[in-house]
Amino acid sequence: MSRFARFGSQPKIKVTKAGAAGKVYVDYKDVENLRRMMSPNGKVYGRKRLQTNATEQRMVARAIKHARYLGLLPYTSATL
Repeated sequence: MSRFARFGSQPKIKVTKAGAAGKVYVDYKDVENLRRMMSPNGKVYGRKRLQTNATEQRMVARAIKHARYLGLLPYTSATL
């Protein structure tokens, strides 16, 4: 029995993409994936939940902040 079997397994979220130049990035325009990386209250999930390393987690946080600034994502849970 796995350690997540009691609580229901959480789906792995694909965080990063490889561009044409081979660089890894998180797209701020991909709102559906970014929304899955946030809790219903609007908080960004941690590294262990998203299974990312520190660099990817910084890219996720920066992409979410950028999308919020542009109005693609809400700041609060009232509109999620």
